[in-house]
Amino acid sequence: VQLVESGGGLVQPGGSLRLSCAASGFTFSTYAMSWYRQPPGKERELVASISSIGGSTVYADSVKARFTISRDNAKNTVYLQMNSLKPEDTAVYYCRALRRPSGFWGQGTQVTVSS
Repeated sequence: VQLVESGGGLVQPGGSLRLSCAASGFTFSTYAMSWYRQPPGKERELVASISSIGGSTVYADSVKARFTISRDNAKNTVYLQMNSLKPEDTAVYYCRALRRPSGFWGQGTQVTVSS
């Protein structure tokens, strides 16, 4: 089982990034997918989730109207489009696959928002 995040980096406030998480080793289309983040010195928190077929999404209040989660089950990939980025969005971003009782985490990708 692998979840490999990519797309992180350094961006100025107000900028955009698109994170990708490529999955392998399990039946991707049957798992709900989520993005979490862990800011420096803080606990990991949920950013957004999407159901297995993509019909339902949930967002943290802090990212609503700025971030969009989506998935392509044909490519076994989940995305997080991040717009209007703020310094407080700086964190390591992780993707997670969940179909109880099974769950998997990726290794994370750093996003830094700074001028």
